[in-house]
Amino acid sequence: MVSMNINQSTRLFLSLALTTAFLTLGLIVFGAVVRVTDSGLGCGSDWPLCNGTIFPPLDNLTAWIEWLHRLFALLIGLFGLATLAVAWRSYRQRDNLVLGVTAAAAVLFAVQSGLGAIVVVFELPTTFVTLHLGTAMLLLGALLVAAVTAQYQPKPITHDPVTTLTYANTLFSLLIILTGALVRGSGATLACTEWPLCVGNNLLPMEYGQLAVIHMLHRFAVAAFGITLVILVWQIMRTRQDSLVRLLAWLALLTFALQAAIGALYVLSVAAPIWGAAHVGMAATNWAVLVILSTIEAMNTQPLFKNKYPTGNSWNPQSEAL
Repeated sequence: MVSMNINQSTRLFLSLALTTAFLTLGLIVFGAVVRVTDSGLGCGSDWPLCNGTIFPPLDNLTAWIEWLHRLFALLIGLFGLATLAVAWRSYRQRDNLVLGVTAAAAVLFAVQSGLGAIVVVFELPTTFVTLHLGTAMLLLGALLVAAVTAQYQPKPITHDPVTTLTYANTLFSLLIILTGALVRGSGATLACTEWPLCVGNNLLPMEYGQLAVIHMLHRFAVAAFGITLVILVWQIMRTRQDSLVRLLAWLALLTFALQAAIGALYVLSVAAPIWGAAHVGMAATNWAVLVILSTIEAMNTQPLFKNKYPTGNSWNPQSEAL
């Protein structure tokens, strides 16, 4: 009976954590829609009201986009509170890590909401827009870490350079997202309207100004990330037998390739909103996959997880449940 209750509470927590993570991914994409449609100040500099009213006028599209973005964030807050409540009830006596990471996610949501208010009140300062996006990514990552640590059954292996490379690629993914936000915030999105090189097929177009340089430095960072990611996949295929780890590695490479291709389409389409939102969404998906992969690597290589309690083995490739 105790085991059954544990499995039921784990399933409930997983459902809530993953649903909240999925909604957070949707909010990130919605935030990109707000940015690419120039709706960030659709409600003026008012927060939480919209131009001094609860509901925006029906004929103000940009205000509705911004207001719905706020409503979406409120929905995530409600799911996040439910997730934290279940974590407290289910894990405070048997897994402080799951509870701690879930609590950290709640704190990140509060910080993200505060940054969202600052972004509106101070009329879209680039630094805070970037911090707002970065915090959203950390929130998504925290929710995924909580879900994975609650369910995945470690298969102990020795910590090796592949583990470090996995962590490095995950960090690199986040840095790429932040530099992309800086490109957008600095107004450098269309500083280079050609691809893969810049204006006049220049590799580093110093003569075309600072914005073109910022834009190309972002592309260089993306190219470097692609190389390190290919190396990671190659090393995982050589050294890891876990089918889930291998699958995640390939998914990371696939989402990166799609992210880069959509980024090219965004430039070549002269910043068409659909490609801008899709580019951010795919970048967030790539980050999410790498966070899951890093968490599994940590659980497989750190002694802390070797005696982890059983939770049903649903994410164990050797389990009949999979």
